[in-house]
Amino acid sequence: MTSTKTTTLLPAPPLPTNTVAATELRPWGSFTILEEGRGHKIKRIEVKPGHRLSLQMHYHRSEHWIVVCGTAMVTCDDKKEILHSNQSTYVPACTKHRLENPGVIPLVIIEVQNGEYLGEDDIVRFEDDYARNSG
Repeated sequence: MTSTKTTTLLPAPPLPTNTVAATELRPWGSFTILEEGRGHKIKRIEVKPGHRLSLQMHYHRSEHWIVVCGTAMVTCDDKKEILHSNQSTYVPACTKHRLENPGVIPLVIIEVQNGEYLGEDDIVRFEDDYARNSG
């Protein structure tokens, strides 16, 4: 008698991910954490027309920015560039950077953070229009 044995391989369980949808207001606009997991965080950032975030850097994370709508003026070290819908840029860790909205409609971007530590206190501010200190 022949025995047939079937083995079903199950996919590995996904890494733990926390889905968060709380929006935090800032003087320049707002951000919503869409997803957060080990080594990554995804945010929706909205910048009011004529406003900008601080000139800042992070020691422990890099960031990818994708423009959803509006116009972004991006400063990355000494380089400035304008980005429009469906364009993106990469900000390495330990790089001075700033996001501005020079347009007349709200700027919406998706930010993907990667790194060992993703806390909001991993920030060094060099310039800030709203007189905030580093995290």
